[in-house]
Amino acid sequence: MAKMIRKNYLLAPGPTPVPIDLLLEGAKDTIHHRTPQYLEIQKVALDGAKYIFRTENPVFILSSSGTGAMETAVANTLNPGDKAIVVVAGKFGERWMEIAKAYGIDPIVVDLEWGDYVKPETIKELLEKNPDVKAVFTTLSETSTGTVHPIKEIAEIVKDTNAIMVVDAISGMLAQPLEMDAWNLDIVVTGVQKGFMMPPGIALISVSDKAWKVIDENKNYHYYFDLKAYKKKYPDSPYTPPVNLVYQLAKSVQMIEEEGIENVWERHRIMADATRAAVQAMGLELFAKNPGNVLTSVKVPEGVDGGKILKYLRDEEGVTFAGGQNHLKGKIIRIAHLGYMSKYDVIVGISALEMALKKFGFDVELGVGVKAAQEVFMKEGV
Repeated sequence: MAKMIRKNYLLAPGPTPVPIDLLLEGAKDTIHHRTPQYLEIQKVALDGAKYIFRTENPVFILSSSGTGAMETAVANTLNPGDKAIVVVAGKFGERWMEIAKAYGIDPIVVDLEWGDYVKPETIKELLEKNPDVKAVFTTLSETSTGTVHPIKEIAEIVKDTNAIMVVDAISGMLAQPLEMDAWNLDIVVTGVQKGFMMPPGIALISVSDKAWKVIDENKNYHYYFDLKAYKKKYPDSPYTPPVNLVYQLAKSVQMIEEEGIENVWERHRIMADATRAAVQAMGLELFAKNPGNVLTSVKVPEGVDGGKILKYLRDEEGVTFAGGQNHLKGKIIRIAHLGYMSKYDVIVGISALEMALKKFGFDVELGVGVKAAQEVFMKEGV
């Protein structure tokens, strides 16, 4: 049997593919970070980040993954024994809860079935019953399930209380509409290895005036992730920044600004619509109850080993999807359409999934998913 050339296709929700232009930015000479030449580059990156966050507030660069920004948000705002509402509907809502507990916070957990999304009235009721709640921790796009939460509607409730609205937008930023200032979001965190199309290593965080008042009252212990230190040095950094990654961030935000953020949001929507149409045409069932534009999660058909399909596609065919986490391992497949991806990435991914499902015993008509995706792209005129 002839051997085919093997190319790699990354359709996981982070890290996502990195454009060549961004890779080349990272290969430039490393310069000293306490120079005006470097600071000019960092200013470009920070101003572009403000555009993407849709905020007039400073955006701070942290040398970490997105989880570092999540920890920063908790450590700087709450004291041991404080109450916080935490929405847990998947692995990353669960992470908010774990960080809160690590800092001695008393979490009021909205414990939802994975794949479900929180209703704004649930948050309203909890705030009315617990007027001493200091923060509401939410997730824009729950990466473990592909579910999107109604952040704008929740924030409309939280803004009239003493609590601050904290949003994990690590995977959701750029794939989903998000307006920090217009929606009255108080702290927003993200990471660059997803919609920003970059290698991992930078987290970003922005803070509202309302949240700074809470931070000023904070007595919890923190050092490296001390937002007051970042605010004092802004737009410089209190510690050594990831210089070459900042080069890449400056290039990334420039590319996004040139495309226009509304166009970026729309591009992700179209790819998500095409992917959902494709998998449903194949006879697969969507997992998320309110699916978003970061990824499409599908239930693995009865009698098919989801783990074997993912391993085969990754190791033999060079096509990487993400599987389920925790109790969903082997039960769902997560197909990302995030960041530096085009309609042809979607078509390649769907084609590979059709063939793998057929190989592992699921009766799917080859080409039916690809056709459905193509029809969406043709209808959208892209």
